[in-house]
Amino acid sequence: MSYSGSPNDGGAWRNDGAMQPHAYDPDLHPDLFRGVATRRVFAFLIDMVVISVPVILGYIFIALFGVVTLGIGWALFWIAWPASVIWAIVYYGASIGGPSSATVGMRLMDLELRTWYGAPGYFVLGATHAVLFWVTVSFLSPFVVLVGLFNGRRRLLHDFVLGTVVINNSVRIPAPQAARTW
Repeated sequence: MSYSGSPNDGGAWRNDGAMQPHAYDPDLHPDLFRGVATRRVFAFLIDMVVISVPVILGYIFIALFGVVTLGIGWALFWIAWPASVIWAIVYYGASIGGPSSATVGMRLMDLELRTWYGAPGYFVLGATHAVLFWVTVSFLSPFVVLVGLFNGRRRLLHDFVLGTVVINNSVRIPAPQAARTW
């Protein structure tokens, strides 16, 4: 299986064992990664507020419902924790899988998540991204985010595993596309 186009077209399908280059090169486009690490921290904090507000409101509702029902409603507390986890996964999956490929915090900080080859995010990628982040931080300590300081693309451990990159949205260049031959 080979491609009849020129070798410099960037996105050609090849079967010669060579790997496609990353769509976003920090050496060629340093503006894509300038300030990403700092703004990712603030985006994370904003997202935690967005996720926490409905969860807190849910807990308050269950507490008041328990008072009104003379304690019977407090049985709903057993479902609050799993519902909180599901809410967070759906939030990240729907946000990153949306048209802006970013959560609310990422949009406010002018960031977006892309795959290493330049494609936008999708629901499963967003949900997996969130789960893998929490797993790595839980098991490997929060110091795992320091990985982002030692690479040009400011990728964290879960970004490496999933093949994603977070870039500045306002300076994004279009990802190279494969030429079509008919």
